[in-house]
Amino acid sequence: MVNTSTVVTASVATVATGLVAYAVYFDYKRRKDSEFRRNLRRNERKQVRAEKEEAEASTQRLRGLIKAKVDEAKEEGFPVGVEEREAFFNEQVMTGEMLSQDPSKMIDSALAFYKGLKVYPAPGDLIKIYDSTVPKPILDILADMIAYDGDISIRTRPSSAGINLGDIPSVGLD
Repeated sequence: MVNTSTVVTASVATVATGLVAYAVYFDYKRRKDSEFRRNLRRNERKQVRAEKEEAEASTQRLRGLIKAKVDEAKEEGFPVGVEEREAFFNEQVMTGEMLSQDPSKMIDSALAFYKGLKVYPAPGDLIKIYDSTVPKPILDILADMIAYDGDISIRTRPSSAGINLGDIPSVGLD
């Protein structure tokens, strides 16, 4: 009777020999056959083109989903009263932070941050805070939402110190 380890060793040796033989054959064809090299380059270009088209299609699907979510949020409306806006803001930011922990819910997280931004009195200041606290992929989705909306003014408030640097006289070396 044949020992099991002998059969396993022979099988592994056969597979390894086959792989080495294929590598030698492939290298020989690659070096000597110009048509084979052309086919390799063609296949590589096709693969790169297919990956690029898939990435573009994925981006278009994501943008379509973002637009649908923003339109849906606008249809739902936003609170008007000060207390309601504050409560809504706190709820949305908390929801966004919780959803940002799950990578599969990035769009929902960005939507919650968007809704909070929509009711915040100084969106520019809030964006600076988001920039330091919100993960980058979610921030990118939020930026697409803001770009699509167009109603959000992201200018920051002027400083409360009331200093206008244009009023300060320039000192020269006369």
